Amino acid sequence: MIEVLATKAEVAARAADLFVEEARSVLAGAAPFFSVALAGGTTFAEAYRLLASAPRREAVDWARVHIFFGDERCVPEGHADRNDRAAREALLDHVPIPFANVHTIAATSADAAGGYESGLRAALGASVAAVPRLDLILLGMGPDGHTASLFPDHAALRANERLVVRIAGAPKPPPERITFTLPLLNAARCLVFAATGADKRQAAARAIAGDESVPAGRVRPSQGRLIWLLDEAAGGGLR
Repeated sequence: MIEVLATKAEVAARAADLFVEEARSVLAGAAPFFSVALAGGTTFAEAYRLLASAPRREAVDWARVHIFFGDERCVPEGHADRNDRAAREALLDHVPIPFANVHTIAATSADAAGGYESGLRAALGASVAAVPRLDLILLGMGPDGHTASLFPDHAALRANERLVVRIAGAPKPPPERITFTLPLLNAARCLVFAATGADKRQAAARAIAGDESVPAGRVRPSQGRLIWLLDEAAGGGLR
């Protein structure tokens, strides 16, 4: 599904609303908790601020939400470049979510990727043989079509057996990152892309058309929903 909204602010508001809608839908059923992977970027930062404010804040049962991160930069905890710091400042420090429900990435540890994969499996109750299904994954996209920390032509795009890998030599700083792989992304029940700005227009069009030379074009959930949120600058003409 493609939704083209007038402005970046409207994209952020719609992303916040989808978070609430998905959380309420999952928690209204038999699921013990709602699992979501957050993304970085300014559009999602605004969405998180909206989630931390009334009325959306009160619409989510935060005690039953488990937070993960689709990627993280390999910099020390608390560093200004970390996605988890941005999420805490915009959202997590302002809602009543238990500390144990926020699963951050120990990105500077030697086995950060393996440790995060093991922790994710344990939290979601998935066996070693199964690919766990997150309820919602939020994804941004760069002008080159990268998403999470999956970059064009990078070997991580071919990772079929690992759910989380370490990236070396990323084409934008910092060069080392931890990222979800395509098998984990494509197992999600719902994936929401947010892309804003004219510099994303070409990559968005290619990704939506399924161009696999664009990493975002390889995100095609096998049994889930894929939603693109675009502003007019990025998505005009794609309705």
